[in-house]
Amino acid sequence: MTALTSNLSLTQNTTTIIRPPYFYISGFTGIPHMKYYYVFLSLVYIISLMGNTFIMIVIYVDQSLHSPKYIAVLNLAFTDICETTALVPKVLDMFLFDRQFISYDQCLANLFFVFIFLFMQSFNLTILSYDRLVAICLPLRYHMLVSHRSMFQLTGAAWAFAVLILLIPVGFITRLSFCGSVVIKSYFCDHYPLYSLAAPCSDVLPNDVMSYLDPVVVLFIPMVFIIASYVCIIHALFTITLPKDRAMKTCTSHLILVAIFYLPINITYICFSFIPTNIRIINLSLTSVLPPMLNPIIYVLKTEEFKESSKRRKLSPIKRCMEQQN
Repeated sequence: MTALTSNLSLTQNTTTIIRPPYFYISGFTGIPHMKYYYVFLSLVYIISLMGNTFIMIVIYVDQSLHSPKYIAVLNLAFTDICETTALVPKVLDMFLFDRQFISYDQCLANLFFVFIFLFMQSFNLTILSYDRLVAICLPLRYHMLVSHRSMFQLTGAAWAFAVLILLIPVGFITRLSFCGSVVIKSYFCDHYPLYSLAAPCSDVLPNDVMSYLDPVVVLFIPMVFIIASYVCIIHALFTITLPKDRAMKTCTSHLILVAIFYLPINITYICFSFIPTNIRIINLSLTSVLPPMLNPIIYVLKTEEFKESSKRRKLSPIKRCMEQQN
């Protein structure tokens, strides 16, 4: 406790440092009984881990799900597992066990991995909307436009682009000299709270540009594309003869995922300067953990292919027993 107190006093009297040996993650301030919230996050993490693992196993085992669309679904489940794993265990370790000091290198690594999987969640939802757009608006060209090869190319390009646009702001941070406090007012090594600590003694204009550019590229443009694609889909459903019930169920499940992911995080980024720190942390932390938990639940409950696959998985042991008896 004495060492922690002495370290905390250092964070309040830090002079100009090129690369500080550590940062201090402040987390929530002035809110009692926050440990219950962290316990809630741990439960959400366990459910998310189990649900997305189940999704990945079902897609791998069931040959009928080896279609181009489920490459994106598999990638989304993998990304959800990685996103929550990059964030929740570290948050629990910091705030449940009072280990809020994090080294400079660990902080940059934490920033990179949390954001890379957050970016990929957005890109995966965009790829899924493209799949639905082609399937409903251009059904005769679906197998030509959406093949296994094209889906692998899309997901691979999304990963490469996400890494590129994230390495740029991380690289800019490594060029900053930090002065004043090293207290990061967030629940992880968040980009803006981190680089703003260097503002009094470094040129943070490139970081400011990237802090506005990345949300536009990663969040706003994909959201606009998804909205536009569903405008086309709704128009097609009313003008083209299609099995509307099944198409609407599939689209509804995707729209639910889109709303859960994009609405809270976009509101937070748009109103960033007006939202108190505690509310911003709660909003962003829930946005990071709830969609990965709800994605497998929505896909199982709303997608016919998964319902049929689950029924086959349940019936197959019964069939084997009947065959052995005969």
